[in-house]
Amino acid sequence: MIRITNDSEIPRLPIKKAKETIENVFAGENKPDYIVDVIYVDSEYMTELNNKYLGHEGDTDVITFPLSDEGENTIEGEIYICPKVAKEQAAEYNVTTNNELIRLAAHGALHLCGYDDDTDEKRLIMHNLETKYMADKFSEE
Repeated sequence: MIRITNDSEIPRLPIKKAKETIENVFAGENKPDYIVDVIYVDSEYMTELNNKYLGHEGDTDVITFPLSDEGENTIEGEIYICPKVAKEQAAEYNVTTNNELIRLAAHGALHLCGYDDDTDEKRLIMHNLETKYMADKFSEE
């Protein structure tokens, strides 16, 4: 089950495509059982999360909180995404904001599957998997 909540200042988000992409990640990673909340938040709230839980200053694009223990059959977690940061990154990467939001949903789901991005090599692996899992789910709008 995937629940999506929009608590951000952006009224229209690619919620259906984000959900499909997350489902695609879990199917591709052989994780059939999941309970995931995706929460789109404003920059101020993301800054609070980033500071309180990660010890980093400022906002960020996505923060993932796994709520199940490693090795459990059911993945449980929360994925917080900041559309404002996604919009800024989309301009930097020359992609649409929707494309970046969907990539961040895939990124968060991959974290819940156990992937990490603390090295350049791991970041590249995650980036390639994001592209793989969102390829069939996204078309430029």
